[in-house]
Amino acid sequence: MRSTKVARRRHKTTGGEHKAGGDAKPGGARKRGSDSAGDRPLRDDIRLLGRILGDTIRAQAGAHVFDLVERIRRTSVQVRREYDPGVLGDLEKTIATLNQADATNVVRAFSYFHHLANVAEDFHRTRNQPARGTAQTDGSLELAFTRLRAAGVPSRKLISFFERALVEPVLTAHPTEVQRKSVLERHRAIGALLAARDRDLSPGPGDQWERALRREVLILWRTSELRSAKPTVADEVENGLAYFAGTFLDVIPLLYAQVEDALGGVHVAPFLRVASWIGGDRDGNPHVTHDVTWRAVERQAALVLAHYLAEVHALGSELSLSARYTEVSPELARLASTSLDRGPARAEEPFRRALVGIYARLTATGKRMGIDVSAPAIAAGPAQPYNTPGDFCADLNTIQVALSDDGVDLAGEGRLRHLRRAAEVFQFHLAPLDLRQHSAVHARVVRELVARATGRVGYESLPEAGRQELLLRELGTARPLVSPHLVYSDETTEQLRTLHTVARVHAQFGAAAIPNYVISMTAAPSDLFEVALLLKEAGLLVPGDEPRAAVNIIPLFETIEDLRGCGAMMDDLFSGTFYRKLLESRGDMQEVMLGYSDSNKDGGFLTSNWELYKAEQSLVGVFRKHGVGIRLFHGRGGTVGRGGGPAYHAVLAQPPGSVNGQLRLTEQGEVIASKYADPVVGRYNLETLVSATMEATLLHGGEGGQGSEAGGGYRMGAAATTFQDDCHELMEELSGHAFRAYRDLVYETPGFIDYFREATPIVEISHLNIGSRPSSRKSSDRIEDLRAIPWVFSWGQSRQSIPGFYGFGTAVTRYLEGRSARDRTRRLAMLRAMYGRWPFFRTVVDKLDMVLAKIDMGIASRYAGLVTDRKLRVAIFDRIRGEYDQTLKAFFLIGGGKTLLQNNLVLARSLRNRSPYIDPLNHLQVDLLRRLRSGKGDSEELRRAVHLTINGVAAGLRNSG
Repeated sequence: MRSTKVARRRHKTTGGEHKAGGDAKPGGARKRGSDSAGDRPLRDDIRLLGRILGDTIRAQAGAHVFDLVERIRRTSVQVRREYDPGVLGDLEKTIATLNQADATNVVRAFSYFHHLANVAEDFHRTRNQPARGTAQTDGSLELAFTRLRAAGVPSRKLISFFERALVEPVLTAHPTEVQRKSVLERHRAIGALLAARDRDLSPGPGDQWERALRREVLILWRTSELRSAKPTVADEVENGLAYFAGTFLDVIPLLYAQVEDALGGVHVAPFLRVASWIGGDRDGNPHVTHDVTWRAVERQAALVLAHYLAEVHALGSELSLSARYTEVSPELARLASTSLDRGPARAEEPFRRALVGIYARLTATGKRMGIDVSAPAIAAGPAQPYNTPGDFCADLNTIQVALSDDGVDLAGEGRLRHLRRAAEVFQFHLAPLDLRQHSAVHARVVRELVARATGRVGYESLPEAGRQELLLRELGTARPLVSPHLVYSDETTEQLRTLHTVARVHAQFGAAAIPNYVISMTAAPSDLFEVALLLKEAGLLVPGDEPRAAVNIIPLFETIEDLRGCGAMMDDLFSGTFYRKLLESRGDMQEVMLGYSDSNKDGGFLTSNWELYKAEQSLVGVFRKHGVGIRLFHGRGGTVGRGGGPAYHAVLAQPPGSVNGQLRLTEQGEVIASKYADPVVGRYNLETLVSATMEATLLHGGEGGQGSEAGGGYRMGAAATTFQDDCHELMEELSGHAFRAYRDLVYETPGFIDYFREATPIVEISHLNIGSRPSSRKSSDRIEDLRAIPWVFSWGQSRQSIPGFYGFGTAVTRYLEGRSARDRTRRLAMLRAMYGRWPFFRTVVDKLDMVLAKIDMGIASRYAGLVTDRKLRVAIFDRIRGEYDQTLKAFFLIGGGKTLLQNNLVLARSLRNRSPYIDPLNHLQVDLLRRLRSGKGDSEELRRAVHLTINGVAAGLRNSG
């Protein structure tokens, strides 16, 4: 592969002027003067941490390793700033001559720089967060309420919104977080030291503080970056619970208080919570069994009860009010009288006695549930457990009312207020746990049950109408299909045990503990009826003329074909008597999940986005026709190729009526740590979701809104309707071009799968211990069977990132080419008008900014050089490079900018700081992959070194999956 020739074609990202369509030197360095003064503390932190890391490397690995790192870093900077083929050759030669031990140490050095830079950047975000939270900035609740009031939205409508709203991020265990928990703990310790210094709380004089920092960096250097074994599902559950303990349990009550204060003190219904898939998502993961699901629910309950006990214990220390100076209400007196603490020291302290009784009842509740709860103290004695979380809330409310009636409301603010809200939101189960399973599994289980019970075989070969007829007949009778006298296959047995476990969870922890069942790869109404039938067999659905379900049945549409047909499918489903009555038992609310990742893998970036948008439009119309409430569940990943991007603008770019006060979206992998590891940043991200949902519903086309396209795009009237129709027609044309280009490359080019496997580290990624779930649904090389996460992850590692852009350039080029100058000018003006006036299209184009900035065709050419078939290598890489050039040109034509990331200075700054450290890792990864695949050297050590480079590149690029 002519890597030097290809490398010349790299484009600038954050510095210099880009000449669209032409060659440009690979710059990227922006003058320091362009940095804001507010970034100086960040630069100082990165320099300090880099200096300490360098000292640690010199002391621990030797001066020669430190010198190697510095030489490679300086050469990499020179390559990026002032491309010179000779300098690039020097860099490649230096890396190629490294022995195995030195190569590993150099990889670790560059990787740990990214770890420390991430810590500094995350802390810098929290350093600036308080000012941002009080400012009138997009995503803040303050600005959202200001906009609503300026639009004349009355308070009663706001209160009504919160009565029916649901904002629910859902944590998943999808494996894109490559960092070990031990490494993340060191990150937190280093971040805490930076924060302590800023707050003047550092441990002693400056030299002691720096010594503490050096100690943490030393421990980090000596800590293994890689897991020695795949995490179990139990490990993943514990990792997820850490975000509740560290952020959600404290932050969510604070957000409720902020909303209520903005509404003048009105108590709002619970609308914001965090859900989980961890321990419930069994699609393609054989390790998620019924026992695992039960254990996940138990661990969640144990955590939330431990939180309540700690808070009640602390309240007991706070509320020392004496009956001598306090009017004791009859209700408080009765509550205090049930306490087992009747010692003389508590005789005149009714609030403390009441809290002692509450503490004892919470302890008894944990024992009744059979869970091991960590408690700060031993209960005063045996007590009656709470039957429901509502009973616990009632006791807390008794204390609050007593304080209020006596004119000391202020004493009830703070801990008591937040505990009352936590009890309402988290109850005794902490977080709703969704179940998910593939539709094909349900079909196989139903096939076996029907065959064993009736002797009828061939269920799966029935046409859709025949399946529905059979399933509805069974759902109309109470007669079970399952017999206790028969032995079923392992798959069927596990599926039945899972649903019986759900029934057991409902009985012990409440129905809110597992409220949803998601069906992957839904294609027809029978997919939902199969789940309904299995629910019936577990006692979770009452059959007959008045059916009732104990869980929501949620279809997940993932492929382009299924997205195109989902509106018609739901129309068919709602037209049937059985399902319509079943919905009535669930409050006439239907949730639909949309898959961003698999639709992208299936149809490419542009087509996926457009088909998702059209699917939402179609669903809104169908639901409105049948009078059913709609809740969309967005299955987004971290990268643009998996639906990622800024959540605030993504929500506002949804079609009118598709939000309507209801928002669920997945949060997964490294995105969870980035958004929620720090409580300050976590609060801001939750606030952003609430604000976006409010604005999208009440201002931009939801129920009670202003009737305009989300984000203020279309104005009402004939002209606006014409513009809207023109936009949709144009998008259909663009999507068609992009779809054909993407499918032709990925699914119709002979040898593409070979190129993919050789020009990316996909094989090596599949052996990384980053998640409990296998990387493929089936044991095959087919792209269709590969999960979207390793697909996107591997392209990002090789800096090609085709899932995030491929097809867009071709689409715009085809739309503009072959036209007269006048017609081309008119068409380009239409694209620019769409970008300026239509939030959906603007969001799509703006996502390209981040993707293109992280692509590097010079480095990508080195990965392409790993492909052994020269003809295949040149043919496919030239197409990828050509599409990149076209997309870059189209991006600047539409947006009118001259450099990438000129409107995203934070990311521009981050990449500018990181590029000299990411690039060497990519060059090292290519060299190590070549060694590993050629069989030269210790394969185990080489594989470990490759995994270290994957870890380091992911840390540098951050949103890797």
